[in-house]
Amino acid sequence: PPAMARSHLTAPTSAEAELLLLQRQALVEEEEAKIKRTLLTRFMQEKLRREEQSSLWGLHKVRTLWRSAQRKAKDQELRQDIEILSQTFSRVMDCKDGAIEALVMELKEAEEQHNRALSSHLDLTDQLLHLQRCRLGYLEQGFSAQVGALKAEFEAER
Repeated sequence: PPAMARSHLTAPTSAEAELLLLQRQALVEEEEAKIKRTLLTRFMQEKLRREEQSSLWGLHKVRTLWRSAQRKAKDQELRQDIEILSQTFSRVMDCKDGAIEALVMELKEAEEQHNRALSSHLDLTDQLLHLQRCRLGYLEQGFSAQVGALKAEFEAER
């Protein structure tokens, strides 16, 4: 019986050893799987980080290109507006220059008319003065003749 007990003891021991070996293998496999998961997780996180960085860089490039396109469009729009305003300004200036030239011509004509009217007025005033002097001369002669006649009459009466 001791031999039987011994074989009975060794048999479970070898089953236990086999179980322990399987458990160790399972633990090792589980450890390896855990390490693989950890490595895979790190790899995926790194890949995700690179993708996010690449995405941000791509988004930055897209925004830069979009802003550039918008600037070009706005630049072109502003240049067209400036051209239109420049043409409008030129037309307004031409119109105002024409009005100024017309007013200058009217002013010259008005000055000429004024000078002619003044010359005519001065000529008429000179004629009037000449007439008044002649009349005054005739009146003085008449007065002198009357004074002379009165003096002669007064002397004759005296």
